[in-house]
Amino acid sequence: MRLSVRITKRLIDVAGSLVGLTISAPAIPVIAAAIYLDDRGPVFYRQKRAGTLREVNVESGIRRFRFHEFHMHKFRTMRTDAEKFSGAVLASKEDPRITRVGRFLRKTRLDEIPQLFEVLRGTMSLVGPRPERPELLENLAHAIPFFEERMRDVKPGITGLAQISLGYQGDVPVGSAIEPFANEWQNPFDLEELDDDPERAVADDMRMKLLYDLAYATALEKFTSYLSMEFQIIFKTPLIMLRGAGR
Repeated sequence: MRLSVRITKRLIDVAGSLVGLTISAPAIPVIAAAIYLDDRGPVFYRQKRAGTLREVNVESGIRRFRFHEFHMHKFRTMRTDAEKFSGAVLASKEDPRITRVGRFLRKTRLDEIPQLFEVLRGTMSLVGPRPERPELLENLAHAIPFFEERMRDVKPGITGLAQISLGYQGDVPVGSAIEPFANEWQNPFDLEELDDDPERAVADDMRMKLLYDLAYATALEKFTSYLSMEFQIIFKTPLIMLRGAGR
């Protein structure tokens, strides 16, 4: 990443997070009360996430990945015992673990307001690849070639090119420009059982997300392309929130 891009991106992050926290301040106690009344328990959810890729090593013929790890905070949208029996798994579209209030918060992305503090601290950026859990990210990196490269020299973001272009897990919206090419990327081995499966394998949807994340990373190499894409994503995000799309 160019120095000019790094400095400008940090300035935008600080200014944007301060503005976002100021605007959302009146809504925070309302959201907190709604979460508590709907499902008694903690208002916030703290979870370890993987940030920027630090290094890739080969141990006994197996690639090992090291990421900068941090604790991300969100408004709680799932039951307090959500992973008691399942362990770490990605949330699905109709996940029964999501509470009634949590479903609304996820749809509007209001659950991500606390992440503005992470941006202010510098562990996250306003725009970047979605931060995944370390154990899940390593599995995906083994299943999808170069999946770890989406985090090389890039901080994870609250929003991003993939987040405004695709569904929650990377599924392709109906009618989008990339839909005609979706099956080729999601099902590269042309497995018939996946064509009939509405819940396709997680890795197949994540391949689509990788395309957008790598496109964003490429834009960071040139100041003009970065600035154009950064503001395009920032300005489109509120529209996605209002429409309740992308989740």
